[in-house]
Order: sequence, then structure tokens, then C-alpha cells
Amino acid sequence: MIFDLSKIKNLIPPEILDRLVPDKLFSRLNIANKMLLGYMTLSILTIIVVVYTLVSFLRLNHINKSMVNGDIRVQEAADKMLDALLAQDMYEKRYLILKSDDMLTLFVKRGDEFKTWMTSIKDLPDRGSLPIDTIESLHREYDDLFLQEVQFITQNNVRQAKYLSNEKLKSILDKLLETIKVLSVQAKTAQEIKMKRISIIGGAAFLTTAVLWFISLVAGAVAGLVVTHHISSSLHKLKVATQHISEGNFDYDPQIGTQDEIGSLSSAFIEMGKRLRKLEEMYLDASPLTRLPGGIAIENVLKKRLETGRPIAFCVLDLDNFKPFSDRYGYAHGSEVIKETARIIEQAVRTKGASDDFVGHIGGDDFVVITTPGRAREISADIIKYFDQRIPAFYDEQDRRHGHILGKTRQGVEMQFPLMTISIAIVTNEDRTITNPLEASEIAAELKDHAKTMPKSVFVMDTRKMV
Repeated sequence: MIFDLSKIKNLIPPEILDRLVPDKLFSRLNIANKMLLGYMTLSILTIIVVVYTLVSFLRLNHINKSMVNGDIRVQEAADKMLDALLAQDMYEKRYLILKSDDMLTLFVKRGDEFKTWMTSIKDLPDRGSLPIDTIESLHREYDDLFLQEVQFITQNNVRQAKYLSNEKLKSILDKLLETIKVLSVQAKTAQEIKMKRISIIGGAAFLTTAVLWFISLVAGAVAGLVVTHHISSSLHKLKVATQHISEGNFDYDPQIGTQDEIGSLSSAFIEMGKRLRKLEEMYLDASPLTRLPGGIAIENVLKKRLETGRPIAFCVLDLDNFKPFSDRYGYAHGSEVIKETARIIEQAVRTKGASDDFVGHIGGDDFVVITTPGRAREISADIIKYFDQRIPAFYDEQDRRHGHILGKTRQGVEMQFPLMTISIAIVTNEDRTITNPLEASEIAAELKDHAKTMPKSVFVMDTRKMV
């Protein structure tokens, strides 16, 4: 119900109104000027509101930029530094055993990657209390100790090299790992603090804005009730938008189509919601290889889709004969196949799916697509088509010509393995009720086992009905 400001005059005794009227001023003004005075009061208050709101959003924007350009970059760099450092440790161990120049080259390469990410943190304008100098010093010491180990290996002093690897190098590595984890925790903590600041500043900005607008409505009621109603309803929509955003509904649109200041505020709320949604998504786990959302995100999305009760298709994709390929061609080639498969799936979803379709990477050679039953078949057919076209290129000419590779089973028995294919299990809730992600996963696992018995790329859709 809309509050009628015109009834205020009935709530205030006439004698009080008489005292509030500036008789001397009003005696020199005509009706038009009196109305202009009322509009000027409303305009001045409006300007105050707009300036305060813009200043508040500038503060929010500054905090957002500091997170995107600072904390998030630090957290990303810390993760990359951890990856590079663990890779260096692996190549150091391999070099100690194999004494291979390739391991030495790979060690140096990953060390350069570590330094590159470390430099990206050093170049930040406000590093604060980040322990980057400690990390740089420890990594320099780590590299120097490895060079000593290389000299011992060159001098055939394997015993001394092993001692150096197991004692000093390990000690420095542990300190480095611990310090980088502290760096990551600091960045994450700073992010959380800034998110809370955004919430507090946004709430205070809304509250203050609402109070100022209420005062402007009362002061400008005589100037025009139509304008008052318009501003009041728009403010109510902004209040609802704030509540939705505070509850995590970052895609909420307050549906304010005006071109005035409140329309600008509405656009700012929408933009803020998009930024907050992106920040939330960054917390979701993602595959470091394909950058697709991982298990937690998949479960959350599937759970939300099931709760809506709308028809969905839960597609689980698995590569057949991937392990023999990796054993034959190596880990790096296997990783390239996984990345190419991810690109094929994303391409199929873009061309045959919709904007709200979801693609995830469970891990290894397992992927997930969440779409609708109507689109699942076309998406799956497209994936199979391009998979069968592009994946054979990862084999050498001889293996492609033979149509198989030689490899060993887990029991060590040598046998022929066909070229890789892809099996897709499609679970829908059209003919049965699926209440939770675990139930959907169990059905998908059963369908996938059936699909993998077929000697080619296929998709299998669950057509069984609940009895």
C-alpha cells in the first residue's frame, strides 16, 4: 500500500502549520515562485542523495578494484607458485635418480615460472605485510642448494647429493610451502574483510539514502504528489534489490527503467550484483587443467536445478581407453587430450545449448553437462562428432592407421587398446523423480558402465520410468 503524503496536513494541528509558514518570505512570492521554492528544496535534497550515493559506490568500487587487482591476484599467484614449487621438487628428485639434463632444464623452467609469479606480487602497488621478501630469499636459497646438488652429482658424489636433498633442500622446501600458504591465507582473509566492508558500506548507503529521500518526499509533497509516488516506489524497489543481493540472489533486477538518478542507482545495483556473483564464483573449486568448475560447484548447481522441479538432463561424460593412451604417450599428451575434450564440450554447449547450461570437470577424464532433456541429445551428438574427428590427431600416424595401440592392463598383460572414444550417460527427471545429486550420480554411473561396453563413442539416455 502506498502512503499518501497529502494526508500529513490532517495530522498536524493548524496552529503549528501557521508557525512553520515563513510569512514574510511567502508574502513576497507568487504561487509559481512558492512552487519553485518547493521544487528547489526537493532538488537540493536530491543532489545531496545522489552525491552521497555516488561517493558510497566509489568507495565500493575502490574496494572491488583492490580485491580484483590485489587479493585475488595474490591468491592466484600463490597457487601458481605452489604448483611451480611442487613441480621443482619433483624434478629435483627425478634428477637425483636419473641424472638427466632434461630434469635439470625442467627444474630451471619451473623455477622461472615461480619467479614470474613472485614478481607479479612484488609489482603490486600495496603489498602490505605480505611475506614476499621471505619467499624470495628462501627460493633463492633453494635454487643455490640445488646447484650444489648438481655439482655433487657431476662429481659422482651421490651420497652427499642425497644427503643435501633429504636434509637441507627438504627443510627449505617445507619453509617455502608454509610461507606461501600463509600468503594465500592472508589474501583470502583480506578478501573476506573487504566483502564484509562492502556489505556494511552498501547497507549504510542504502539506509542513509532512504532517510534522505524520505525527507525530500515530505518536503516536496506540495510540489507534486505524482513525483513523490514515483520516487517512493523506486526506492522500494531498490530496497527489495538490496535484500535480494544480501541473500545471494546477485542476478536480481529491480526493474527500474527510468533514466533519472534512481535509474542510475538501479544500474549500479545490477552491476554490483554481477561483480559479487563473479567474486562468489571465484570461490568455487575449479579444475587447474581445464578451468572448469569442479565437484562442489557441480553438486551445488545440480542440487539447485533439482529443487526447482523443472526438467533437467544430467550428462556424465567419460573417455574410454584414456589410461592406455597416457601410458603410451605420456602425462603431457594426456593433459592435452583432457583440455581438447573440455574445448569440444564447451563448443557443443555453446552451439547447441543455452546460456544457462552448465559444464563441469569432475576430475581426470570425467566431465559433466547439466542442460535440459530437449537439448541433451543434440549436445551429446555434437560432442561425439567432434571428439571422433579431433581426438585421433593425438595419435601418431602408425597407431591411427592400425586403429589401436599396444599397452598393458593393470595386471601387466599386454593387449591391444582401440583409439579413444567417449561415453555419455544422460539422466533426466522427466519420467522419474530425482531428489538429490547422489541419486542422479548413481543412475549416471550405471548408465555409463553400460555405455562403455559399446565399442564406439555413444550417448545413453535413461528411459526407464519409476514404478
